[in-house]
Formats: sequence, C-alpha cells, structure tokens
Amino acid sequence: MDAAPTIVCPHCGTVNRAPQSRLDQGQKPGCGKCGRPLFDGHPAELGAAADFDRLIGRTEIPVVVDFWAEWCGPCRAMAPQFAAAAQRLEPRFRFAKLDTEAAPDVAQRFGIRGIPTVILFSHGREVARQSGLMSAEAIAQFAEQAGR
Repeated sequence: MDAAPTIVCPHCGTVNRAPQSRLDQGQKPGCGKCGRPLFDGHPAELGAAADFDRLIGRTEIPVVVDFWAEWCGPCRAMAPQFAAAAQRLEPRFRFAKLDTEAAPDVAQRFGIRGIPTVILFSHGREVARQSGLMSAEAIAQFAEQAGR
C-alpha cells in the first residue's frame, strides 16, 4: 500500500493526504476542500504563528522555511533563489517563507538571530538550519542533504 503523507494546503489550511508515489513522480495534487494546487512552485507565505504551527506540525513531508524581513537586503536578494529551489524540489519538499517582522514570536521561539535563515523541519521538528545568503543550488543541496 502506498503511504499518503499529510500536507497542509497553503491557501485554506486544510489537511490533505497525497500518495507518496505521486509526490515522488513530481505530480502536484490539489486541495480536497478549496481545489487549489497544494504546490504551485512558489513558497507558501506564513503570516502568523498559527499558520506556521499548523503547516509545520501537520505536514509530513520535509518543510523548508525561509525566515526573512522586508528591510533585509540579503533576504530580498535570496527570495528568487528560494523560489527557484521550491520549483526544483516541490512536491517532495514544502517551501515556506515567514516574515520575522510579522511573526516575531515564531522567530524568537526558534532563536533567529540573523536573517536570512533557512530551517528544515521534518515531522514538526527542526532538523537543520543555515544562515546567510544562499543560491538556489545551495538551498536545494541543503534541503536534500538534511531531508534524507
């Protein structure tokens, strides 16, 4: 029987199941509630602690989160690189962005001292982190190595 990890819809927050074999083949399933794609090649925008906690806690595939802020030059420079890594690795990984100014409680909870910081979560737990500006290739390598 094919495993079916849970994946939180970045649009409506509904928890969905998707067969692992479809994810491994690069197929991008839709949400059972809102019908929108669970993966669209763009990082999910997490605006509040509740969004973050639900996505990290309920998504059973590895989640790569970019902690950033609008005023941060390196963060803005890395944004297209992070998006390119998402296009390359979704749906095997979920990519998300958290604005540390909009959700300072989450940034504090994870001890974010410098941005950009990328953290890989697996089953709700931090597995690895990397701070500083990274290329799409470096982000993809970080995710693939840490997400094994």
